[in-house]
Amino acid sequence: MHSRFFWLLLLILILEGCSEINKAKDLINKPSAQEFYKRELNINDDLYKIWEIEKIKAIENNSVFINLPYRESGKFFPKSFSVYSYLMDLHRGDLLSIKIKQDSTSSLTFIDVYSKEDSIFKNIKASEFGEQFMQLEVEEDNSYKIVIQPEIEAGSFFNIEINRSPVYLFPVSGGKNRDAQSFWGAQRDGGKRSHEGIDIFAKRGTPVIASVDGRITSSGEKGLGGKQVWLRDTKRGQSLYYAHLDSIAPIINYQVKAGDTLGYVGNTGNARTTAPHLHFGIYQGYNGAINPYHFIKQNEYKVPVESSFYPKAQLAVVNNVANLRNSSSLKNSKIIQKLSAGDTVNILGKTEEWFHIKTSSSKNSSFLHSSLASPIN
Repeated sequence: MHSRFFWLLLLILILEGCSEINKAKDLINKPSAQEFYKRELNINDDLYKIWEIEKIKAIENNSVFINLPYRESGKFFPKSFSVYSYLMDLHRGDLLSIKIKQDSTSSLTFIDVYSKEDSIFKNIKASEFGEQFMQLEVEEDNSYKIVIQPEIEAGSFFNIEINRSPVYLFPVSGGKNRDAQSFWGAQRDGGKRSHEGIDIFAKRGTPVIASVDGRITSSGEKGLGGKQVWLRDTKRGQSLYYAHLDSIAPIINYQVKAGDTLGYVGNTGNARTTAPHLHFGIYQGYNGAINPYHFIKQNEYKVPVESSFYPKAQLAVVNNVANLRNSSSLKNSKIIQKLSAGDTVNILGKTEEWFHIKTSSSKNSSFLHSSLASPIN
């Protein structure tokens, strides 16, 4: 009896020791969430290799192109080795959000974001183990790829939501994207200079607000900008420029919060012959002016509602001809493959009126309009 207790205690101590050793190794080697998953759940080597290869294929091959906001609903099937790969164009100043909901709280999903460098996609951010939500502040205009991979034994219903929002608040109270009518790079003074910002038109006296928490570094009436305020965004190391104000609001101290009133729309300085507007610019140290539009561009579309989804693994084409497209749109998409009546495809998910599918003959996933196919019972 005592001998059995001794060996049990020894085994516990060994296991605890191994755990501590792994923790120490993790601090040095920083394993990916996928590597941590394999080790901690003791995943079979052969299964893990298949799972890993499918992700590599998704990174290297073409992906469906999506417009944001995007929502897809569906079901993960165990050992289907499905990978969800989405391509999109993003801009400096966008805040990318990725959220995954499942009906099983124990199911694992892995999220990776890649940025295009030449013809190769490079990983710039990966989710932590067990993380189902990720945000990324975009630092350059580029093409980006999101790869979402469920764990090998996943068998849950899911909802994937991908969205973007501006990093900053819109600088004119109550303003909309349509109020910006003069953009970055527009010619000025007969082509002698270009516009280093955007002009947002509004009624005289409309409040102009701080787009971010920060510190007022300068204010007053001077130069081409007339009555102006400079707001320092210390988090990002850049300065926000508000010009042509009708008047500057009293500022008790130099620190302001996002939403605080800085002044009121006017047309002072070299704008006195134009309609009242705010000139809004962003300057970043030695780099000078940068395009401010996407830092404040509001979302113009609501997130699509969850699609009704048939929890089947395959679809059968019902039309004589069915076009597979690289985007869930009739107008802004390319036909990448044609199918005939009776052909079958594997379901990945559904977004509004489109099935996200994959055929056995293609390396790439695509979209198929729901009117062209029906789930196989």
